Amino acid sequence: MRSTYSSRPSTKGSNTMNLFGVLDVNSTALTAERERAEVTASNMANAETTHTPGGGPYKKQMVVFGTAEAGRGRFAATLESLSDLHVRGVKVEKVVADRAPALRRYEPGHPDADAEGYVSYPNINPAEEMVNLMGAAQAYQLNVGAVQATKAMISETIQILT
Repeated sequence: MRSTYSSRPSTKGSNTMNLFGVLDVNSTALTAERERAEVTASNMANAETTHTPGGGPYKKQMVVFGTAEAGRGRFAATLESLSDLHVRGVKVEKVVADRAPALRRYEPGHPDADAEGYVSYPNINPAEEMVNLMGAAQAYQLNVGAVQATKAMISETIQILT
């Protein structure tokens, strides 16, 4: 792909790309991955929570991603007419509670024990949550690298043009 900016609009299927639009797409991914990491951290923090204000144990939360229009930053909006690429970003569609049943442990002395002496704990596997957190951190870091590479391309383009 090459980065070109001309006074005429690009045609569909061309190799023209809007570097500022790339930054907008990366910003949506960074925001989504940050929320994924926050939800995962919340799951880990509540792995032993047996009583919530709603009653019962904490329910593991999961992030559902979807596509989103890339943001329209100042630079991207200025250059928007130069490209007909329909770039889409990522967004968090929703955060849903896991439907898996709670884990029951026999602890008759626990304040949240039922009549049979069992306590319901969240169905959260700390190892799985750690892998999810590492995946979110790695995806975030890759997007930061893409932002840095794009900034370098923009800087080089400006140097060439001046």
